[in-house]
Amino acid sequence: MIVLRSREEIDLIRAACRVVAEVLVRLREAVEPGVTTWDLDRMAEEWTRKAGAVPAFKGYAVAGRVYPSALCASINEEVVHGMPSPRRVLKEGDIIGLDFGVVRKGYYGDAAVTVGVGQVSAEADRLMQVTADSLSRGIEQMRLGNRIRDVSRAIQDHAESHGYGVVRAFVGHGIGQRLHEEPQVPNYVASGQNPRLKEGMVLAIEPMVCEGTWEVEVLDDGWTAVTLDRRLAAHFEHSVAVTPEGPEILTVAA
Repeated sequence: MIVLRSREEIDLIRAACRVVAEVLVRLREAVEPGVTTWDLDRMAEEWTRKAGAVPAFKGYAVAGRVYPSALCASINEEVVHGMPSPRRVLKEGDIIGLDFGVVRKGYYGDAAVTVGVGQVSAEADRLMQVTADSLSRGIEQMRLGNRIRDVSRAIQDHAESHGYGVVRAFVGHGIGQRLHEEPQVPNYVASGQNPRLKEGMVLAIEPMVCEGTWEVEVLDDGWTAVTLDRRLAAHFEHSVAVTPEGPEILTVAA
């Protein structure tokens, strides 16, 4: 069931999203060669709890598997759900996807950015820019009367026009009183449900774009998804409300 949120509920989601956005701003500033993904995870949890929120991913369970960390930190060919570790040390030229969510007063926020570590290659920079632009193109379509497939098509068309692959295995989603709610929001034009966008919908839009194939595999840890061809991937995400005035990005720092 798709839940249409009241203005009061959207205010609560916005407050959670603001914590997410502010933590991601600080994490971006902390990314540099020599930092570990474990360091970033500890920072994210500390800042979140000081803000009066709780990390949304830590303890999240899927099919009996429990995610142990506050942050998803995915390096280079890792698409999403990279697990922080003191052994994962960032190097000059890496790119890292930082996916983060919180729950505050019973409502969730979720966002992601991909960041270069020091000086990155022109190819990596281009991939990140196109992925961020794909997210913007999708958000532009979040207007009353449009459908989910309009969002999906805008993302897919932009990414593929630059020769990139769009991941099929993971999709965007509704967000509110649970981290993942209906409807699903594919980053490609998919068959199946195609609901019309209505006032009060809050959706997490999150394109995951690859240099090569869109196919992925999950590593033995049960969480980390990597590109099948081991080429680079980038991931950007915002939580966005559908309003009569157009899309409102909620994951914006104060």
